[in-house]
Amino acid sequence: MNHKAKHILIVGGGYVGLYTGLRLQRALRRELASGKVRITIVDPQSYMTYQPFLPEAAAGNLSPRHVVTPLRRVLPKVRILNGKVTKVHHEAKTVTFVPNAGPSEEIGYDVIVMAAGSISRTLPIPGLADAAIGFKTVGEAIALRNRVLALFDRADSTEDEQVRRRALTFVVVGAGFAGVEALAELEDMGRDAVKYYDSLREEDLRWVLVEASDRILPEVGPEMGRWTLEELRERGIEVKMKTLLKSCEGGHVVLSDGEEFESATIVWTAGVKPSPVVNSGDLPLDERGRVKTTTRLTVVGVKDAFAAGDVAGVPDVTNPGQYCAPNAQHAVRQARALADNIVRHLRGLPLKEYRHKYAGSVAGLGLHKGVANVYGVKLHGLPAWFMHRTYHLSRVPTLNRKVRVVADWTLALFFKRETVSLGEIESPRDQFRAAAATG
Repeated sequence: MNHKAKHILIVGGGYVGLYTGLRLQRALRRELASGKVRITIVDPQSYMTYQPFLPEAAAGNLSPRHVVTPLRRVLPKVRILNGKVTKVHHEAKTVTFVPNAGPSEEIGYDVIVMAAGSISRTLPIPGLADAAIGFKTVGEAIALRNRVLALFDRADSTEDEQVRRRALTFVVVGAGFAGVEALAELEDMGRDAVKYYDSLREEDLRWVLVEASDRILPEVGPEMGRWTLEELRERGIEVKMKTLLKSCEGGHVVLSDGEEFESATIVWTAGVKPSPVVNSGDLPLDERGRVKTTTRLTVVGVKDAFAAGDVAGVPDVTNPGQYCAPNAQHAVRQARALADNIVRHLRGLPLKEYRHKYAGSVAGLGLHKGVANVYGVKLHGLPAWFMHRTYHLSRVPTLNRKVRVVADWTLALFFKRETVSLGEIESPRDQFRAAAATG
């Protein structure tokens, strides 16, 4: 190995990590071939998850394998290390890396990119950690799908009214994109699935959306938010605004409006916070705990450090005094600007500012239903759903994934979606253990 090689270390293999790697792989192909530069990405997973498609994966419209992009396949010139960075020592230009198995080690670098993204922001609510599930990973989305369908099986197989009511009550906390889309897609799937059960009717299903503020989907603007609220309520979904989850111990849900009920499914989507790696190092943080970043995507006050995405506080040039929102649209575009700036940095050229005016938002609310506000054009229903799919298809990395996603959607036009729970995937050894126990 050439020890004079400039080492670019990217912490995180999400949007920013993947797209930065892709662009650097192209822009620096000569330097990579000659050994002048090497690039490493550190991430616990060996794939990048395209999160806007998680609700469709949960609803069974997309195969879970098609909403992830394998890092090693699309980044053949980049070294992928699976594990976590637990500490950044920028002054010494090393990080502490803990692989998924094996002892920790120190890795040196010349340029670091902080792209570790965000994790679910939870609150100290009694029972939350034990009774709820998040909605940020493909594992959570598929577990949730399996759970909902397994609970239909449970309810249909008992006469006990209490067991049935608990099984068929589904609660989502947080009415941003993740919460609204997850709930709308699952409710849509539930309405399809319930037809195959003898003792279940649509009216038996209870869907509850709990939101602390006074509006839902703030990203699409007040008018489209109101339309979405009406659409969800028309579908029989209970939307509780200005309401907090007080506790959910053992699935016993207590809300701040005084209502109490039992639920076997509680989904928490009430916000995100920067990955904890930012707290364990010597890079400067802003008041919200994000890596303090300049408009050129460099880390404030230090050399050879860049940051972007949810983990970074990037000032919004188009909106002075504000920060770029933590969303996929900014992350993908910031990654391009960041990669270009790294190339300029290596070549001693001046860096460019990241400038992008937010184009707007699209959200899917189940099959053939959606809401959109793009460049001031407001749509709902089928046109918005079509725009949602078209926009996100254009953003999925690699042609391979685009084709697979279109194939899934095309099949769904001609065949009913699968409504079978494969919940046993999550505990595959139970049957074997039981067999071994019988001797």
